[in-house]
Amino acid sequence: MASDTPQRGRRRGIYLLPNLLTTGCLFFGFLAVVSAVNGEFGRAAASIYIAMVFDALDGRVARMTKTQSDFGVQYDSLADMVSFGLAPAMVVFLWSLGAIGAGAPWDNLGWLAAFLYVACAALRLARFNTQVGVADKRYFQGLPSPAAAGAVAGLVWFGSHWGLAGPEIAGPAGVLTVIAAVLMVSNVRYESFKEFDLRYRVRFIVVVGLVLAVVLVAVHPPTALFLGFLSYLLSGPVLTVTRLRRKRADRHPDSDAPGE
Repeated sequence: MASDTPQRGRRRGIYLLPNLLTTGCLFFGFLAVVSAVNGEFGRAAASIYIAMVFDALDGRVARMTKTQSDFGVQYDSLADMVSFGLAPAMVVFLWSLGAIGAGAPWDNLGWLAAFLYVACAALRLARFNTQVGVADKRYFQGLPSPAAAGAVAGLVWFGSHWGLAGPEIAGPAGVLTVIAAVLMVSNVRYESFKEFDLRYRVRFIVVVGLVLAVVLVAVHPPTALFLGFLSYLLSGPVLTVTRLRRKRADRHPDSDAPGE
């Protein structure tokens, strides 16, 4: 005799390890905001970098353990929005942007620049989610939000280490914040390094550069991280201009070639 009680489907849970790492990313993004409110800007910037480590690990762990899920993808995007969208904007605003034009007609520029960064980060993440499985994995379309956060947080950490804050650094801080925001929603391509394989052979100079980078990070992390993320931020426009020049050269060969 069949039972009249409908069978209940199995309860669906969430994978613990990758989502725990995503929670770590979210936690350090929130900690960055709290630290900035308390005036601890070096700690705030360092917290954003730690959030980046957790963000890099959660996806890799999910792929390695085959625990990817739609829930994990959405949770990761929300954590990224807090840690690499809201947190950097709040940190740089409290550190310097809030002092732009204080008491003058320009007193809105600081928070407008910070809001522009937040809005562009949200748009960047939304566009990325809609292009999963379609975009070329070798490149990012637009500056990735963690890299943008790394550049902004790097400036804060570098500046606060040397005692810079407020109006004296508001100009450069505002310019970098706006540039990072615009590049996030641009069509400028950035190397993703997803196809990088440690088994590949590289030139000797690359190994020397990596050694020097490790030494610089060990000697002075604020300077090394700021210069590193700033270089990556600028690499997109530089590579784009280089590719455009090559295409133009291919379409219009040099007419100075010797005649037959």
